[in-house]
Amino acid sequence: MDFLTFKTFISIEALISFYYLGAVLLPIGLLLSLNWVSQKLGFVTSAVQQGKVFLSERLSLIQKLKLLLLMLSLFFFMELFWRMLFEFLIAYIQIRDALVVFT
Repeated sequence: MDFLTFKTFISIEALISFYYLGAVLLPIGLLLSLNWVSQKLGFVTSAVQQGKVFLSERLSLIQKLKLLLLMLSLFFFMELFWRMLFEFLIAYIQIRDALVVFT
């Protein structure tokens, strides 16, 4: 009954499992969603193809490597932000549990 009245919060173990699910499934889901959108909308597919041709013709190997490094950095930044979000939630629950003990 305490769980239904929000006197007891979701356990930290549930948050940790949601973190790992999101850390793995969100990037995969994003790639699948982008693939689905590009297949359903013809103008997106042609724009992607034109963009690939443009980048392959205009960029040198060093610039392509820099672009890849930027994309990997953004991916790791998003994963770090996801981790920090869940660390904040876990800390909030731990602080709340510590305060409830004293009252």
